[in-house]
Amino acid sequence: MNKVGGKKLKLSYACGGSDKPLIGMAIGDYLDKTAAEHPENEALVSVHQGLRYTYAGFNRVCSQTAKGLMALGIKRDDHVAIWSTNRAEWTITQFATARIGAVLVTINPAYRTHELEYALKQSESGTLLLIDSFKSSDYVSMFYQVCPEAKEAAPGELKSEKLPDLKNVIFIGKERRPGMFTWDEVLEMGDSIPDEELAERQASLNFDDPINIQYTSGTTGFPKGVVLTHHNILNNGYFIGENIRITEKDRLCIPVPFYHCFGMVVSNLACITHGSTMVIPAEYFDPLSTLTAVEKERCTALHGVPTMFAAEIGHPDFPKFDLSSLRTGIMAGAPCPIELMKKVNDLMHMGEVCIACGQTELSPVDTITRPDDSMEHRTETVGRPMPHVEVKIIDPETGKIVPVGVQGEICARGYLVMKEYYKNPEATAKQIDANGWNHTEDLGTLDEDGYCKITGRIKDMVIRGGENVYPREIEEFLYTNSKISECQVIGVPDVKYGEELCAWVRLRDGESAAEDEIKEFCRGKIAHYKIPRYIKFTDEFPMTVTGKIRKVEMRETSIKELGLEEAARTKTA
Repeated sequence: MNKVGGKKLKLSYACGGSDKPLIGMAIGDYLDKTAAEHPENEALVSVHQGLRYTYAGFNRVCSQTAKGLMALGIKRDDHVAIWSTNRAEWTITQFATARIGAVLVTINPAYRTHELEYALKQSESGTLLLIDSFKSSDYVSMFYQVCPEAKEAAPGELKSEKLPDLKNVIFIGKERRPGMFTWDEVLEMGDSIPDEELAERQASLNFDDPINIQYTSGTTGFPKGVVLTHHNILNNGYFIGENIRITEKDRLCIPVPFYHCFGMVVSNLACITHGSTMVIPAEYFDPLSTLTAVEKERCTALHGVPTMFAAEIGHPDFPKFDLSSLRTGIMAGAPCPIELMKKVNDLMHMGEVCIACGQTELSPVDTITRPDDSMEHRTETVGRPMPHVEVKIIDPETGKIVPVGVQGEICARGYLVMKEYYKNPEATAKQIDANGWNHTEDLGTLDEDGYCKITGRIKDMVIRGGENVYPREIEEFLYTNSKISECQVIGVPDVKYGEELCAWVRLRDGESAAEDEIKEFCRGKIAHYKIPRYIKFTDEFPMTVTGKIRKVEMRETSIKELGLEEAARTKTA
């Protein structure tokens, strides 16, 4: 405690207690354990594919896939990328790669050619799994644009100038594509690997081994690869499942994307560690498909970001669905409007729904509300530290812990802190200090009981519908447009998504452009959610006396000019 004016002040530090120890196992071993305990329980239901697996069956197909990957020559610590929407094959690949010690590189399905090339090259991925297409996204065509050599290569013998590490491409489908194996071929190849060889590989793994690389947008203009271990994500998934009180009798509807920690860890690993059922309602979020799956599969839990819950409740057919089976779930990824939280409790029967908060670097959840917390705590805070997790609030300038109730930077420490940013030691050292604390760059407060409130961000990251977007990345891309002399990107309030992107653009002398032209320049090259919704052409930017851009003033001006005052006043948890 600190003394101020003779009074003792409690410092902003809290640690999550638990009567359950951390799990000291690799993911493949834990799946074996669950499958042995609950062999006939349904492990995975992919509604849109018409597929169902019991835990015994799911364990078998994961092992067969693992052997197929071994037959391709994939070794421990090799990098295997997957570029796909939510499908059963995605989850099978997640556990197959874990079983052989390969590092799964998760690629956002919204990525386009520019981002795909960067992720594959930076991660040094030797294998890529991809689907054919979804809606307007032709993944095979985009891959061939990035890697034209694949069209002429024999499967497994790819030699690419841009992607020197990439050798194997696996098409998640039955059709043959030039230069690619099919999914079924890889499974058949698994027959050549004895079960004993797979068991030997699995037994050689350590729970501190890296198992996953997830790309998170970076302030340097390029995404950073967050390296996570078995220990990181298995324990985070387990304690999230414990928190929402799921058991082998629960069925979790998962409309959140697998490429993100929310789907892969908070959903899949929470289920696997408790013998619960993973229910995939559709390839990508669709409110009607989600509601249909909850009713049809009698789901007891549902995950989502606030915009997903709002879309479900706002769907015109919402009153027709019987959602009485629901009890619990997680809402995370963006600030939650208080009125929405109340509707989820009342209209969706999710009286035990919890708010979770964190970041990819924290595997991903460091604070969470409890099912028995008061409505005030569950709408106005992001809960208390997870079990075995320390949280403190520091003065960003001095590094000193601030008294309770005083705003500062949120830092977290424990099993959940990432291993590193892949091939980026400078950024890693900046993110994780010498004492093991992860610096989130989020601003917040802790109260006397350890409840955390998020009050802002040190830097200007934008959270659009649960997607973290760093303006610098968009700015770097816009600078590749020959008409643009200078640009600055900010976040502005939005009722539906929480925030939207607004780009202030100064054109080169003699150039002219329309708002749609700038947006069209972005389409197909960067993810749709990174394309600014608003374009403001300007001749100058508000500056400080030292020449720094005043983004706060830009935001205030944009709110007025775009008529977003009502969105700015929307109260959120």
